[in-house]
Amino acid sequence: MKRKIALMGVPLDENSSYLRGAAAGAAAAIEAVWCESANLWTETGFDLGPVLERAGNVDFAGTDSPAERMGRIAEAARDLGGSGRLPLFAGGDHSVTFPLVRGLREAVGEFDILHFDAHPDCYESFEGNAFSHASPFARIMEQGLCARLVSVGIRTATGHQREQRERYGIQWLEMRHRADWPVLSFSRPVYVSFDLDALDPAHAAGVSHHEPGGLTTREALAIIQAIDAPLVGADVVELNPSRDRDGVTAMTAAKIIRELAGMMLR
Repeated sequence: MKRKIALMGVPLDENSSYLRGAAAGAAAAIEAVWCESANLWTETGFDLGPVLERAGNVDFAGTDSPAERMGRIAEAARDLGGSGRLPLFAGGDHSVTFPLVRGLREAVGEFDILHFDAHPDCYESFEGNAFSHASPFARIMEQGLCARLVSVGIRTATGHQREQRERYGIQWLEMRHRADWPVLSFSRPVYVSFDLDALDPAHAAGVSHHEPGGLTTREALAIIQAIDAPLVGADVVELNPSRDRDGVTAMTAAKIIRELAGMMLR
């Protein structure tokens, strides 16, 4: 019998640096997964209908600070990871990935991270905010929560971020070298963090940061479908419905969520 997969929303965007709106992306992505214009079969042949469950949203009631909300996210990820269900999360801005990884690591042990993004998101802090959506992978790496971090789709990086890459031993697959990318292989279980701005704006306009020269949706799906290790969890983040066009980016987020779920069922 296939394990259940729980899809939980993380509607938080207080750590966004440019535009707000990603908090609404959680509901938009989750609703698009069950949109009647599509179905719950994956390209790889799995029917998600019997196994994919809505797990509600992370509950931020009674929290008074960003640190408390980070703690609430980590607690939700730990509980979901320990429940026997496979965890999928819809953000929210990319700041949510740090507490998700922290909580899930407590529940399931060591794993690698495959990170899709236009940006490295490894600033030590950004605009004085250590929890910024530009900083989750600095927090993850400094706390030793990830054995190996591979960032795919990078096409804008500052000198500081390049120093951080060397400091933490992060592997970047940059778009300017797309023709020379190696085939990825992992020796440990994998967690996928998918920032929708990894995709070219022509494929995903509904994000806060438009960065031309990105992946096509098909290229991203091919990388996901080639993951050669067990998938222990994933997040899809940075959908900003206020910038979407006819719900196309929401449907793209839903497609990625479904294909990630299919890879969890192998």
